[in-house]
Amino acid sequence: MTEQERPTEIRRVERPEREWKERLDAEAYRVARRKGTERPFTGRYWDEKRAGTYRCVCCHLPLFPSKEKYESGTGWPSFRDVVSRDHVKEVADRSLFMKRTEVLCAACDAHLGHVFPDGPPPTGLRYCINSAALDFEPGDDER
Repeated sequence: MTEQERPTEIRRVERPEREWKERLDAEAYRVARRKGTERPFTGRYWDEKRAGTYRCVCCHLPLFPSKEKYESGTGWPSFRDVVSRDHVKEVADRSLFMKRTEVLCAACDAHLGHVFPDGPPPTGLRYCINSAALDFEPGDDER
């Protein structure tokens, strides 16, 4: 079992909706708590190049290491892989007359974006994530 596959304990974070509204700016609330999507090429991290860790904007759980980020041409931050498989949940999303896989934060259920099977090797995945659902912590990649 690789370190990425080894389960870690995730502490659940639950708050009333009014508290999420108070803690988050309007765009982060719309995206992360109401399952919104930011327009492509408008988010603060779509073109971010520094080393560091992308964390959930709601609960700060580490989600994506910068070394897994790549330019997908979509206008959203795209990642090949996650910090740890147990830090995200994937659920079927059949909204907008499409069949997709939604990605949620495992600790607080924040909507992050979607994952698609059209990414580069070695995973073949493209985690297409909204900048508004993320905080970036510069430094070494967390893995």
